[in-house]
Amino acid sequence: MDRMKLLVLDDYEGEIAGSPSMSVLRGIADVTILNRPLGAEDRSLLEACHVLLALRERTKLDERFFERCPNLELVLQTGGHAYHLDEASATKRGIVVAFGRGVTTPMIVVPELVFALLLGLVRQIYPLATAMKAGGWPETIGRSSDSIGSPDSIGPSDSIGSSDSIGRSLHGQVIGLLGYGRHGRPVARLAEAFGMKVIAWDRDESAPPPDEFGVERLPLSALLAASDVLSIHLRLSDESRGLLNANRFAQMKDGALLINTSRGAIVDESALVDALRTGKLSGAGLDVFAAEPLASDHPLRSLPNVLLTPHVGWKVRSVFHEFAQIAAAQLEAWLAKDLAAADILNPDALLVDRARRGGVRLP
Repeated sequence: MDRMKLLVLDDYEGEIAGSPSMSVLRGIADVTILNRPLGAEDRSLLEACHVLLALRERTKLDERFFERCPNLELVLQTGGHAYHLDEASATKRGIVVAFGRGVTTPMIVVPELVFALLLGLVRQIYPLATAMKAGGWPETIGRSSDSIGSPDSIGPSDSIGSSDSIGRSLHGQVIGLLGYGRHGRPVARLAEAFGMKVIAWDRDESAPPPDEFGVERLPLSALLAASDVLSIHLRLSDESRGLLNANRFAQMKDGALLINTSRGAIVDESALVDALRTGKLSGAGLDVFAAEPLASDHPLRSLPNVLLTPHVGWKVRSVFHEFAQIAAAQLEAWLAKDLAAADILNPDALLVDRARRGGVRLP
């Protein structure tokens, strides 16, 4: 039997190729790594590959894609989501999809970006740095306030794009977390270190007593009304899609800030633009968008009270290396017919009668 062929997609940064675990993968299979988007010239690679390592959601894995992969038996999907993947198309072909859920670094680095964006907003780091690089020495102009959500803080002079070099403090302010799970909880601990009060909302609308850190769960409407800063930490689902719409923005405290490092489609972007333009929200820090890449003419790009990053919350070297390490372990387990069933998105794919080189651990 020929050696297994593994195709790695979208390694633009070269971090999967440079991972210490790449030597393990090369010992198992013939590895081809694409450091660019998949193109028409790669048809033969798709036809030959037995295993695909998919880096996050960079390539759409749909019916048309799977049609071009007659020998594909396993997709090693980095991370714990597959919004880009047509599960039914994979399943009917007997293609098993394994999640790399064991990665832990995003639990650290995503909360770090939350506060990078938040501090950038309240301390006006980007406009001040831009002015300094242009040769200026920004003076204090216009009104200022030490509170984020008070009526006195509302106005163009308090937007991050203004010429006001007076910052605002996070201490004593209320941060509301939409989602209090693997990312929300670390954000809460960081917020407490800044002296912020933390409140949270869970999708099941449960109202347990405050936890050991004193974090109170509130109904969504109450949380929106109380939060000086709102930070999103939800999975994208039918229930969460468009959750923050015009009606919900209207319920928020005047002059509040929004941080989204979760999923762009949770926010109605048109309603967000309106809230930012009118001053209902004094600013937003966004790492994710409903459609990515963000259109070059999208109004969010031109608003002075917005900080934007191109979906980099997870993108640090240690995350890429964890992705490769988990993929290597899963591929070894697959070939030993010992891949954990809990890792598999579509167990019904195993019911399809087809040739496979690997398998799943029997119960």
